[in-house]
Amino acid sequence: MMTPSLSQASLFNLIDQLPKAELHVHIEGTLEPELLFELAKRNQITLPYADIDALRAAYDFQHLQSFLDLYYAGAAVLCSEQDFFDLTWAYLSRAHADHVVHAEIFFDPQTHTARGIPFETVYNGISRALKQAQYQWGLTSKLILCFLRHLPEQDGFEALQQAMPYLAGLDGVGLDSSEAGHPPHKFIRLFEHCRSLGLPVVAHAGEEGPPDYVTEALDLLHCQRIDHGVRSLEDPLLVQRLIAQAVPLTVCPLSNIRLKVFNTMSDHPLKTMLNLGLKVTINSDDPAYFGGYINDNFKACVAALPLTMHDIITLARNSIYASWLPDNIKKNPFATYSRP
Repeated sequence: MMTPSLSQASLFNLIDQLPKAELHVHIEGTLEPELLFELAKRNQITLPYADIDALRAAYDFQHLQSFLDLYYAGAAVLCSEQDFFDLTWAYLSRAHADHVVHAEIFFDPQTHTARGIPFETVYNGISRALKQAQYQWGLTSKLILCFLRHLPEQDGFEALQQAMPYLAGLDGVGLDSSEAGHPPHKFIRLFEHCRSLGLPVVAHAGEEGPPDYVTEALDLLHCQRIDHGVRSLEDPLLVQRLIAQAVPLTVCPLSNIRLKVFNTMSDHPLKTMLNLGLKVTINSDDPAYFGGYINDNFKACVAALPLTMHDIITLARNSIYASWLPDNIKKNPFATYSRP
């Protein structure tokens, strides 16, 4: 990262100190190359890369699918409950260092059950790390089961059936993977069933797909917030709706640049979205692949966009507001959280 100016340095310091929630992070996307190689050795898996540098060199994505191909290949090293614990603990340690006080984490069980890894193995490893982080640091969390939208809806029902014994430990469901060509209406019945089970729902929409996907996610899936949503700006009526209904958008700036949604960070509409009054938040998405965790995303935006101290505070406050934390915390989050 570039050496910050004095004004940037003060904003960087503010970012480091502000308590924040992370609402859009895929736990499989936090698999750093060092841990990937370590797990491959542990599980006697041969990787198609000679070393860590060769793997990092492959992180030159032209679009979402080129990233997903590598993402799913990397997940193949996750085999045991300890593997999933180590993966999750590594992310939580980094999040704690960034003063994340609450994380709502996506996981993709279909990626693993398709390889013969039991749902129980995945869930137990992740949830054990989440519990330890709360005990050790007070870092609270929610766990969101994501369905892979490139697969048929019936596959989602099968994944949900495997999850039923662990329903008490699941806090919601989401929709991720390849967006283009897989509109939200493909999953109406599945999400209706999830809501009948008392599970809140979210969905990726308006990143690779058009603004219509955001509208479908709201009207057909009844999502409480939208993951990404940056292409909503292409539809002024949708923008007005999102503002009027205070629908949170979990934006991932570095991801948007690496996946060519926008050419450079200076092209990113984050500042415009804030100025319009949209409930935008900053998140890291798949930080091991996209070059940064949550504070890195904040700082990259500060370096490229005319963000003010008020903007940074608003973004942090929005993250708590948009979370599934209790209302009493949302009312005064900065009084609730302080550095130990």
